[in-house]
Amino acid sequence: MRGAPTTPTPVDRGLRALTTSANHGLLWFGVAGALAATGKRGRRAALRGITSLAEASLLSNTVIKPLVGRRRPAADRVNRLRQIGKQPWTSSFPSGHAASAAAFATGAAVEWPATAAVLAPLAGAVSYSRVHVGVHYPSDVVTGAAIGAGIAVLGAKIWPAKPFAPAEMPDATAPPLLDGAGLLLLINSASGTASGAEQAITELLPKTRVVRWDPSEHGVADALDAALDGPDGASVRALGVAGGDGTVASVAQVALDRGLPLAVLPAGTLNHFAGALALDTHADTAAALRDGRAGAVTVAELNDKLFLNTAGLGGYPELVERRDRLSHRIGKWPAAAVALWRTARKHQPMTVTINGERVPVWAMFIGNGRYSPRGLAPAWRERLDDGVLDAQFLRADRRFSTTIGVLASLIGLVERTRVYGTVQAPALTIDVAGDPVPAAHDGEVTNPGSAFRLRVLPKTLTVYHG
Repeated sequence: MRGAPTTPTPVDRGLRALTTSANHGLLWFGVAGALAATGKRGRRAALRGITSLAEASLLSNTVIKPLVGRRRPAADRVNRLRQIGKQPWTSSFPSGHAASAAAFATGAAVEWPATAAVLAPLAGAVSYSRVHVGVHYPSDVVTGAAIGAGIAVLGAKIWPAKPFAPAEMPDATAPPLLDGAGLLLLINSASGTASGAEQAITELLPKTRVVRWDPSEHGVADALDAALDGPDGASVRALGVAGGDGTVASVAQVALDRGLPLAVLPAGTLNHFAGALALDTHADTAAALRDGRAGAVTVAELNDKLFLNTAGLGGYPELVERRDRLSHRIGKWPAAAVALWRTARKHQPMTVTINGERVPVWAMFIGNGRYSPRGLAPAWRERLDDGVLDAQFLRADRRFSTTIGVLASLIGLVERTRVYGTVQAPALTIDVAGDPVPAAHDGEVTNPGSAFRLRVLPKTLTVYHG
């Protein structure tokens, strides 16, 4: 009869190393770093994974474990060669490792479904390892995994994942520009990232004609009109733009007036419109131009100024600036809450009459199209052709409106509170009582005013998309 093994098997060693590597979430922080290094989608997957992990760990380790107080399995239940040394002193139920593993894997998969093929087996192995080394019962692990996955799924309901596909729009006809011949590209020389766009696009599409625009000298329309009305203007088949969203909107106005399709390079700070078109890199734009892949989008006006994405009144432009500055550090919803609190402390509410309805508001957002998620952190549109203006605002005529707005923002549920209001229509007439208030559209701040007229234009703009 053979004697008992005296050395751990490779499986034992591997599972011991795996379970130890997951202590304090270190394994998942390493995975998050690897995901973040892959690009924008990986960074979003890493952020959601770590956020879900933190929430699941807090619930399982800080709340549930002290309440249950279950003893760990007896040491003699498992072969000593599997064991990891001294058992943890905390409650056995539920497994914090399993909760963290499931939360991270599920959260990352919400943003990037393909990661589930690797992360789900890894999370399963970490969870099983807790039973294998003798520090948990199977029920601890199953419950912990359910908690972690549930936290991530709930987070996806409150904070939906932003789509990576382009927003829906009807197809439109635009010429394929295989080598860039026929493309007139305006580059904002004041944009710090635009110079890289020029180098990239001229390498990808070498026959592109470039117009370098200095905002301190003249307007976008003047720069483009000079090129379009010159001797080579007849050869232009499409306009391109490398700059921020405000510059993109200015070039879009010229494209609309001239009946030319528009190509957008993501060369600004936030690139909201390029993101809606799934143009995340210069190579994406070049590919769309070569393929002639295009759609038709609706555009809007604020007091005769064209905008493609959003407009805001009163304290909203400042709220957005604060929110965007904080969101990379603390997440979008907490950033929205902090931004609302700080903005409300600085600004007085304004009384507006919107399409005949008088209402006091703290801040007002207007989207060109219906934006999601609803509330104070709208981020994307499912369609670019729905033909409505989407006004969202926080009412100031409700008791404790600021407090309710801040608390609801922390969990992404502002739209379900009594302080949230919305109006959707193809045209909006907004009159502000009292002193003039600042306004902004596509990141460009305008002079303060009291009367704002917004409408969706009947003519659509043809754009290249990813």
